[in-house]
Amino acid sequence: MTAKAPPTRLRVMIVDDHPLVRSAVRQALSVPGLEVVGEAANAEDALALAPQLRPDVLLLDIELPGMDGVALVRELAPRLPGTRIVMLTASREDRHVLEAMRFGAVGYLTKDLSVDGLARAVRAAWEGELAMSHKTAARLVQRLVGTSRPGAGLGSPADPALGTLTVREAEVLARLAEGLTDHEIALALTLSPRTVEMHVSRILRKLGARNRAEAARRYRAAG
Repeated sequence: MTAKAPPTRLRVMIVDDHPLVRSAVRQALSVPGLEVVGEAANAEDALALAPQLRPDVLLLDIELPGMDGVALVRELAPRLPGTRIVMLTASREDRHVLEAMRFGAVGYLTKDLSVDGLARAVRAAWEGELAMSHKTAARLVQRLVGTSRPGAGLGSPADPALGTLTVREAEVLARLAEGLTDHEIALALTLSPRTVEMHVSRILRKLGARNRAEAARRYRAAG
């Protein structure tokens, strides 16, 4: 069986809620062999447009109105098996990298990338390479090794109880520490508010925390 021939021009779609960013990315990709075929400013538009266009590479921001970029990856990846999804964002948070890759992204780029670097990364993603800086890749490997068991890598000698949390509980606690409400956490993780309440209750019980503020403080203290 012969391998599928690569397209003569890679078709790229951009999802970002900032018009200036979309314009800059579009300009950066105005090079031979690449073509921007579509843009979306929010998750709702991306969900409608991407399955129609079926781009070769989808560049996706984390911070979007409504559903965030990580949740959008989870929705789009199964519908676009032939599309390489690459995060292009200002966020450097390891949890965003881990979640995006877990749900189907093949790369994670930050917006301080050079113009030439972006074009190279898009081509690399299509060719099956990891579209990610060496520094981010190194951190990702360290986190994956450290989180091979539920909650591992989250605890510290001063607060080992954090290491007893499951991955989902750790995700809920991370957003709790950011100051999100149950409703906002539910939207971010595509859970029901009731499920979030149950996770918070288990977190408080495992940590022996008196309230949410104490649990959040301990998470932040653990780094």
